[in-house]
Amino acid sequence: MSPAPATASVRIESALEAALSRADGGLAPPGLAAAMRHAVFPGGARVRPQLCLAVAQACGGDEPALAEAAAAAVEFLHCASLVHDDMPCFDDAAARRGRPSVHKAFGAPLALLSGDALIVLAYSTLAQAGAVAPARLAALIQVISRGVGMPLGIVAGQAWESEPNPPLELYHQAKTGALFVAATMAGAVAAGADPHPWRALGERMGLAYQAADDLLDAIATPEEAGKPTGQDAAHLRPSLVAELGLRGAYARLETLVGECMAAIPSCEGSRELKDLVARQATRLAPKSLAQSAA
Repeated sequence: MSPAPATASVRIESALEAALSRADGGLAPPGLAAAMRHAVFPGGARVRPQLCLAVAQACGGDEPALAEAAAAAVEFLHCASLVHDDMPCFDDAAARRGRPSVHKAFGAPLALLSGDALIVLAYSTLAQAGAVAPARLAALIQVISRGVGMPLGIVAGQAWESEPNPPLELYHQAKTGALFVAATMAGAVAAGADPHPWRALGERMGLAYQAADDLLDAIATPEEAGKPTGQDAAHLRPSLVAELGLRGAYARLETLVGECMAAIPSCEGSRELKDLVARQATRLAPKSLAQSAA
């Protein structure tokens, strides 16, 4: 009997571990290697790489190694953004995922370098896997780069926090939505499919996550959130809570979750994708959050 196929979670963790091991190779500075691992493991929900693999599977999944590389690249870029976001020059956050942030555990210099190294590792992981389907590599790099850089990627989203009165929707699209779009579109590209029908799902998922994050920042304790809360108010950042109030922000979150379901293109894997979105919606709107918003 052949072994059961690995779950998406196992595939993601294996891809991340393999890439980090290659990057270390026993020759890397120990502090930097440890800081990179601290940034990546243990992860959160890994929703972006989960989404990437789910879309690739829904589109046929003919090159699973390339899809895994794309999923790992997206997660490395997400982790790098969290490392930089937590640093003293931005949020100066002492905790992330319920434990010390990278700069608190390893110091600001290694935190900066680990974030930089994770960005490079994302692209080297793509390049190595691209050998199995070189015709898809350029499109993958383009899709993922747009989710990270200028003018609408997560770097731009971070930069909007240094601008006076940033436009809320554009700020949220860049800060959070862009990497979700990269995840869904990269999944399609990795499977040799047209990525454009998958943009809307990524956009809606990203905005839903940002809405939930705004609510958690306003309502949750640091212990519940696994990171400092009250950051939007402390840094005078725009948020849905500030604009719509708690009830309005929660209603917007519920609307966005419904729009996520509606945005899934017709495909053989649509049921699995809807299950994934439903599971994430449960995480996005726990009962305590709903009760507080009401």
